Amino acid sequence: MTPRPLTITGGKLVLPTGAPQPGALRVAEGRIVALGDVSPEPGDEVLNAKGALVTPGLVDLGVFAIDKPAFHFGGITRAALMPDQGPPLDHPARVRFAAQSGKPDMWVHPLGAATRGLEGTELAEIALMRDAGAKAVATGRRWIGDSGVMLRLMSYCAMLGLVLVTHAEDAGIAGHAVATAGEMATRLGLPSAPAEAEALAVARDLALAELTGCHLHFRQVTTAAALDLVRSAKARGVKVTAGVTPAHFMLSDLELANFRTFCRLSPPLRSDADRQAVIAAIADGTIDVIASGHDPRGAEDKRLPFADAEPGMAGAETLLPLTLTLVRDGQIDLARAFTLLAGNPAALLGVKAGRLEVGLEADLALVEPERPWIVDRSKMAATAGNTPFDRRPVEGRVTALFKGGNRIA
Repeated sequence: MTPRPLTITGGKLVLPTGAPQPGALRVAEGRIVALGDVSPEPGDEVLNAKGALVTPGLVDLGVFAIDKPAFHFGGITRAALMPDQGPPLDHPARVRFAAQSGKPDMWVHPLGAATRGLEGTELAEIALMRDAGAKAVATGRRWIGDSGVMLRLMSYCAMLGLVLVTHAEDAGIAGHAVATAGEMATRLGLPSAPAEAEALAVARDLALAELTGCHLHFRQVTTAAALDLVRSAKARGVKVTAGVTPAHFMLSDLELANFRTFCRLSPPLRSDADRQAVIAAIADGTIDVIASGHDPRGAEDKRLPFADAEPGMAGAETLLPLTLTLVRDGQIDLARAFTLLAGNPAALLGVKAGRLEVGLEADLALVEPERPWIVDRSKMAATAGNTPFDRRPVEGRVTALFKGGNRIA
């Protein structure tokens, strides 16, 4: 049954450029049909936004679990699921099942495993997975160390027009490190690896992307040296995009004091100079995507000695408010914030969403950007509250969420 057309009035529309514009937005048959100076038509359902921002639903690129309550709380209407599942998304049937798993109130866009079993040796059936609903291909949590495999993979992705999402960390150097080499890791006696492990991986993958014409997306770039490589590759016209999670622009390795395993992340937290470099790269356009890296982990994975704890954080609920801190600090404007959170990830996945534009899917959120709340891991909607931001006061809350014009939260 098709819902009645919906007109949202009294809000401020967050458009791809410029300041938020007062106006209305009308939805019919799941799509945006008009925005701006729009009046409701007879029979429309009318919702007064009461001055809230009307924004695109967030498109979260690279989550490790489908956690609907957390996504709905955070304003996420679409999530690109990493292939690191049990079993991995390396087969068309598994991809097809994952693509259906969000219905009816969530879009799940599976990322097909680049190699069989995510082992980095033999290419998976990429074309068949694309036909089954894979929106891109991903190497998973690990870097593919074999340059020959990576060259064949990129050539194939370029031919199929698929984005390759890669993890940038040279495993030969990173090994079993749990921290970035430096004063904190030394003081705590943690196994560590130099930050250059990231730059080396980025340099190799950029060289192969330039050779093959593949569109390469680094899921997380967290060091100044690697960001410089991405910046110069973009200037040369290499098809490369880069992402980051809020942890790497909000936190540095100083957070590891007291061995807080909620700060055990992959890649590990970096120096404060690298954190500042990430903020600069978001501001100047080197970084294209901010994602949650949502990876809920229970006590059995986190209540362990730091070096034994599993990496990852439950990030979906804090993605929007932490990104809005960059707006309040004057690093980016609201339009850019939602381009990073929705417009760019939607474009990478090739889905008609992520912007307020006539003809696109009506995946929408109402956001009160200054509404204060305190992150509390014991009250999180996520299946596990492993957040490094526990007890942190934040601002910005989603008050309503729509998928294809249907209210879902």
